[in-house]
Amino acid sequence: MGIGEPLDNFDNVMNALDIINYPKGLGIGARHISISTCGIVPKIYELADRDMQSTLSISLHEANNEKRSLMMPINNKYSIDELMKACRYYIEKTNKRISFEYALAKENNDNKEAADELIHLLKGMLCHVNLIPINKIENGKFVKSTTDNIIKFRDYLNKNGITATIRRELGSDIDAACGQLRRKRGEK
Repeated sequence: MGIGEPLDNFDNVMNALDIINYPKGLGIGARHISISTCGIVPKIYELADRDMQSTLSISLHEANNEKRSLMMPINNKYSIDELMKACRYYIEKTNKRISFEYALAKENNDNKEAADELIHLLKGMLCHVNLIPINKIENGKFVKSTTDNIIKFRDYLNKNGITATIRRELGSDIDAACGQLRRKRGEK
């Protein structure tokens, strides 16, 4: 995650997954593989039609279009409504749970209002929410939420019927965590 959009390279990713899953390849079970996307809607429909055993993870981070567009520019092309329609199709076609990634940023999307919007958006959907303390990015405009807010956010979602967990943080100390893998300015 965080080093490119797999659904922009759909055919090659599908070929790689076949090799990874093939018993004479790497032999890794498809249920141990996640395909993570920012939300390339047409390719979500294609994934649904393939009915693979892999997990679909979608970087959501916001539950309303205006705010999501600030965090996820792909939202300018595929709105939340279009994305949720594709997700519902995926669930209906595959009967598989979708994992939504939600990076919590202090005083941005880590409050009760944001949680209520997320609950309204996902209510009744076969899904799971991975809460991710946002990682510091050089010149980034978002700051990591407090541990207390992250726990409150998770507990509020769970209390309101949305299964949510907090992802363990790894790699941020060496700028290798989710969203941090990018070239620094001036480096070649």
